[in-house]
Amino acid sequence: MNSYDKTHALMQRGRDFLGTEHAILCGAMSWVSERNLVSAISNAGGFGVIACGAMTPDLLDTEITETKARTDKPFGVNLITMHPDLNDLIAICAKHEVTHVVLAGGIPPKGSVEAIKDFGAKVIVFAPTLALAKKLLRSGGDALVIEGMEAGGHIGPVSTSVLAQEFLPVLAEDHLVFVAGGIGRGEAIAGYLEMGAVGVQLGTRFACATESIAHENFKKAFFRANARDAVASVQVDARLPVIPVRALKNNGTQEFTDKQREIAGSLDREEVAMAEAQLQVEHYWAGALRRAVIDGDVENGSLMAGQSVGMVKAEEPVADIMAGLMGECEAALARR
Repeated sequence: MNSYDKTHALMQRGRDFLGTEHAILCGAMSWVSERNLVSAISNAGGFGVIACGAMTPDLLDTEITETKARTDKPFGVNLITMHPDLNDLIAICAKHEVTHVVLAGGIPPKGSVEAIKDFGAKVIVFAPTLALAKKLLRSGGDALVIEGMEAGGHIGPVSTSVLAQEFLPVLAEDHLVFVAGGIGRGEAIAGYLEMGAVGVQLGTRFACATESIAHENFKKAFFRANARDAVASVQVDARLPVIPVRALKNNGTQEFTDKQREIAGSLDREEVAMAEAQLQVEHYWAGALRRAVIDGDVENGSLMAGQSVGMVKAEEPVADIMAGLMGECEAALARR
């Protein structure tokens, strides 16, 4: 049995909060973070998170049920704050007594945090600025994830290392802060834990695990890629504030640029309202991701990946990935 005494000591607050052996969350990756990967993460001592994404309430209901059938360990659900059925999705989480709900994609709508806390769940929030982080924690957030621009999927403009230096000295003593974005090895985990983080979140490192249902073509694209292949999308119209998305460069990257122009044209002609235009962008990503992850269309689908993709070289069981990260972290702390 491996001993991770130094790592577990620094992770203790995060472990207590999550109810897990290791304070390592798996980032919610649409189409990838589903019942198989989520349960494998939790069974390996980490904290799996179902990516609700564009799911309907019925689909989320089924996904939680199937995840529970595969693990008796804690796991969470990630909900997108702009989802039109957010209240119904929260009700599904309440029905299943989900212990932790992650609110991502924007400022939580009024009443959503209270609705989650009403059924006893913990709320995990994201914040790109220190001021917003303080506000969300005051407003009921139980823990915070700071995610740098090295991450895959939707990203902010600031690097993980800078966010950590800005947030952790101010917040770590009184709040639970997890660090995410570009983390691929245990040595990096050790550094953030020493700075005051209670744990970390990784997505890209787990995307190609043996238990991931991602298509063989999707996984091979990851194995071929290096850090500079994971590029951020470009916003083409200032009226359509698109959160940049980091993905491997392919035909789909250009298609998204074209899609923005198409939606901007609809705005020009007043055919859609701004909220609807932004939802169209989210639906585009859901479809593009499915083409890559499920159908294996790695030319036209979206290959969302963080810059740590260069550290993903082979398919490995989740338990091996977890043990490797924990072992690297423990060794780094032991060298201090």
